Amino acid sequence: MTIYNGNIKSEKQLFNYLKTNFISDLERTTIAIARYDCYSHHHNLDIELKCRRTHYDKLLIEQKKYDALMKRATNFDTIPVYINSTPKGVWAFYIAEYNFSWEQKSLPITTEFGKKFHVPKTISYVTVSEGIDLTKI
Repeated sequence: MTIYNGNIKSEKQLFNYLKTNFISDLERTTIAIARYDCYSHHHNLDIELKCRRTHYDKLLIEQKKYDALMKRATNFDTIPVYINSTPKGVWAFYIAEYNFSWEQKSLPITTEFGKKFHVPKTISYVTVSEGIDLTKI
């Protein structure tokens, strides 16, 4: 197992960390506009990945990502999982088990490509203490 050093800076690195250490059959989605990033047939998972450059005790999830994962779970009988990396660890959340309280906020359109203008997004949070810290397994 690769020891986590807090250095995952991209979803590609997070994907590779998960595939190397936990889910050997992990595959990236080939659908360009998909609202999920990867899946595992063996474990029956659909996964959304997020990398945070800063650690937060509560991690943001967008409702549109949640809704898409839940729809796939219903249509394909999969388990929807949200996985976040921060400098302090990698957390997995079985989001079907959560009762989210949604709110609308004005947030940057994306954090990845430097586009700084804001758009309204419907979001909620998962608390890291309620997730599974994969770096401790």
